Amino acid sequence: QVQLVESGGGLVQAGGSLRLSCAVSGRAFSSYAMGWFRQAPGKERDFVAAISRNYINTYYADSVKGRFTISRDNAKNTVYLQMNSLKPEDTAVYYCAAPRKTGITPRLVYEYDDWGQGTHVTVSS
Repeated sequence: QVQLVESGGGLVQAGGSLRLSCAVSGRAFSSYAMGWFRQAPGKERDFVAAISRNYINTYYADSVKGRFTISRDNAKNTVYLQMNSLKPEDTAVYYCAAPRKTGITPRLVYEYDDWGQGTHVTVSS
């Protein structure tokens, strides 16, 4: 059974930091890229960041560049999202996701096959 389990969300003041984690089980991890997405109330799910299977390539949405950092530990089957200088507009449910196609580091929702249940991040002003 494939499981992606996010943790680390919570309530933080503007300017603060949070570190999200996503533990993956039931599927291969090191051979695939990983991504983070977020969905604010009443809005579509948006791309946040992605990392290639070999750590080399990372991609970010313009809205989080310079503030968020995606990383992974293939030995622990875990992907992370370090979020600094948080803003109220970062408030959303954050999801990690994994594709089932190798050799790509996708940035579109439909390119990902397996999803976590999400973790809530609320940034107060």
